[in-house]
Amino acid sequence: MIAFDTVTKVYTVKNVRKVILDKASFLFESNRNIAIMGHNGAGKSTIMRMLSGIELPTSGVISRDEKVSWPMGFAKGFNGNMTGIENVRFVSRIYGEDPNRVLESVQEFAELGKSIDLPVTTYSSGMKARLAFGLSLAIDFESYLIDEITAVGDRRFKKKSNDALRAKIENARVIMISHSESTIREYCDSGVLVHGSKLYYYDDLEGLLADYNRFA
Repeated sequence: MIAFDTVTKVYTVKNVRKVILDKASFLFESNRNIAIMGHNGAGKSTIMRMLSGIELPTSGVISRDEKVSWPMGFAKGFNGNMTGIENVRFVSRIYGEDPNRVLESVQEFAELGKSIDLPVTTYSSGMKARLAFGLSLAIDFESYLIDEITAVGDRRFKKKSNDALRAKIENARVIMISHSESTIREYCDSGVLVHGSKLYYYDDLEGLLADYNRFA
């Protein structure tokens, strides 16, 4: 379970104040695969980062009683001056995992070859995404957060990524951001619409998709 209790999130940039959430309370139940939808700029990715703990609310409380991933494919958390191996070992220790086991899994999955010994600043965006995706899959989470991305790389690697993700969520759940109705239908059974700085819950996808298309 992940709970938002009167959560407010506000950005102020160049004297422009943008309210992402305004005293929003919501319970992300553990037994539901939840889609997060809304128009561009509504704050979906910000909400995802708050769910993971990468970003804090301006006010209010976010509580978790489950092991939650960072957004899959999120590579901005890597230290660019550290090698791929060093980043993997660092993250493994943060989550209390065996660094050697996680590293072996990432090396096999990400297929970076000798580049994993190089600083992450030398990586292309695709290489960073492979490293981040492989690291996400190497650790067992109870909730996997997916921000638009369900696979990375070429056709063969995307199939490999999708197959690995499906295997993981057999024993976990997903909270997913996507604009794709087919992806939402494939992975989710309920959803949240971000609209007017509020969160609106839908127990079925048809109501969510209808209102998304009406407001987006």
